[in-house]
Amino acid sequence: MALFLALAILVWLIGWRRGTPRQARLMQIALLYLVFAAAAVLMPETGPLRRVLGGSAGEWLSVGGLVALGAAYVAGLGWLRGRVRPENRAHPAAPAAPAAPSDRLGEAEVERYARHIVMHEIGGPGQRKLKAARVLVIGAGGLGSPVLQYLAAAGFGTIGVIDDDTVSVDNLQRQVIHSEATVGMPKVFSASQAMAGINPHVLVRPYRRRFEPGAAAELLSEYDLVLDGSDNFDTRYLANRACAAAGLPLVAGAITQWEGQITVYDPARGGPCLECVFPERPAAGLVPTCAEAGVAAPLPGVVGSIMALEALKIVTGAGAPLRGAMLIVDGLYGETRRITLARRDDCPVCGTCRDAYMPGRTEETS
Repeated sequence: MALFLALAILVWLIGWRRGTPRQARLMQIALLYLVFAAAAVLMPETGPLRRVLGGSAGEWLSVGGLVALGAAYVAGLGWLRGRVRPENRAHPAAPAAPAAPSDRLGEAEVERYARHIVMHEIGGPGQRKLKAARVLVIGAGGLGSPVLQYLAAAGFGTIGVIDDDTVSVDNLQRQVIHSEATVGMPKVFSASQAMAGINPHVLVRPYRRRFEPGAAAELLSEYDLVLDGSDNFDTRYLANRACAAAGLPLVAGAITQWEGQITVYDPARGGPCLECVFPERPAAGLVPTCAEAGVAAPLPGVVGSIMALEALKIVTGAGAPLRGAMLIVDGLYGETRRITLARRDDCPVCGTCRDAYMPGRTEETS
């Protein structure tokens, strides 16, 4: 088989020198093998050409079988990799995820979180609760940027982030977790990279996809708390229903131009849900998006920071979260207002009449 090996190497080198694709070179070698194998099988063993080729017919067929098994194995691995969910496929620039954190604080973490630990509302027990917490952030844009930064800095142990968008230049005016260097990168991987730089002790789970009805329940089963920084009513209403069904608190924020609002929807603990407060979506065009109406660059930072603060209070048990209340921030005139929100018994999501509504509900809110 020495002649075949020499010719195969020659074919590979010539193809490499000419820039022939790897797959084409492999095909050429496979055709060369078929010619040699056919000659070994069809020609008499005593023939002069047969002796030059070397090897018995059985040996040639055995080599071909082994190569075929190897090719099948490689193809099988490729098929399995292709079945990996898109949100779990790493981006080349995404940082490697650390091991899942335990609830113990190492010496470096005690020093890092010293300003939390000296506060009697948080202390060591509260910081351990933060490390054990699993929070999901919907959206890695204007609101998601400060939320993710402060959740990572505060030491929330497991932080999931779901978004299907990529970083664009017009995001950089307000989405401060991203940078010029990550333009074109999926936002979840850009955010993961930034969070790893802020705090290597947290576990970041990026989901590169939309928050959709088919996967919402399964996704929320892995988390204790959800923060909604989405920019559309479909996602907000879906997050509200999914969290209400799962019994999870939902920290919700919204912004436009100079104004923002923050609240905690938590019907499992006596508070209202989104549909208690806003039973119907605004008519099309009544509430313009940030792209249509604009937004002041620092406003997402103000609102997103308060959302992260609410998450910290919920996990540690400190203070009083905005459960049953909404904080409205007017950045243009430097004013804040706090209004009370009431739960509705006829709410189709969390009210006492919800069972009469839910069985017949078939509409989707993606």
